[in-house]
Amino acid sequence: MTAVTPAASAVTVAFGKANADNRAALVGYLPAGFPTVDGAIEAAVGMGEAGADIIEIGLPYSDPLMDGPVIAEAVHRALTGGTRVADVLRTVEAVAAQGIPVLVMTYWNPIEAYGVRAFARDLAAAGGSGLITPDLTVEEAGSWLAASDEHDLDRVFLVAPSSTDERLAKIAAACRGFVYAASLMGITGTRDAVSGDAAGLVKRIREHTALPVAVGLGVSNGDQAAQVAAFADGVIVGSAFVRRLLQADGGTAGIPGVRDLTAELATRVRRTASSS
Repeated sequence: MTAVTPAASAVTVAFGKANADNRAALVGYLPAGFPTVDGAIEAAVGMGEAGADIIEIGLPYSDPLMDGPVIAEAVHRALTGGTRVADVLRTVEAVAAQGIPVLVMTYWNPIEAYGVRAFARDLAAAGGSGLITPDLTVEEAGSWLAASDEHDLDRVFLVAPSSTDERLAKIAAACRGFVYAASLMGITGTRDAVSGDAAGLVKRIREHTALPVAVGLGVSNGDQAAQVAAFADGVIVGSAFVRRLLQADGGTAGIPGVRDLTAELATRVRRTASSS
């Protein structure tokens, strides 16, 4: 039987448009439910309006092993506020309705608890483009690969600087939408400088796939975004946005700060003639 290649997703299209505009795609992350469910929706929509090409909506989880203190605190507050999977899907639906491609960033346990096929069905129905699964290995992803095929959803796996070439090839082959290059080993959070391993990792990934490659972990300001945009197809920013909401001490007072940071970063991911 001949394999069926799915149509280009909204995420793939967004990367293509950014590249045609001689810039990297800006990918922004915010957790669902913080500062409230409606506040998170307003912040994510505002991020898209201010220039983010793709939005990652985090599914709050009680044991966020890879999250640094900023995101972990926001996720804790979302859970304390009663955020559930249904709220995540409502957030996805509201953002996607604005024409912004949306991926859910999630640990795997909540998806298994919900039911993999059921979540894929409901995510697709909400207009979501797929999942980013930081703790799911390709070897354990059989149910998700099947469900994502069934519902034409993107599946984004992470690769790290420590990944062997054989491992890179295997992960890249399983990805759809883009490949997530973790610029360093460790938890999420802002850093003073982008890891020196990032550019080399992107180059190695491109030897195994034609998919876009986006770099995340440690990108928090305009200078870092411009640095990454010079060698990657996408720039992923999370903690810096969440910090704007945390610093506002609850409510929606931090949303203008999220929009302002998005607008700033959107100008810095444009490539110069020397970096294109």
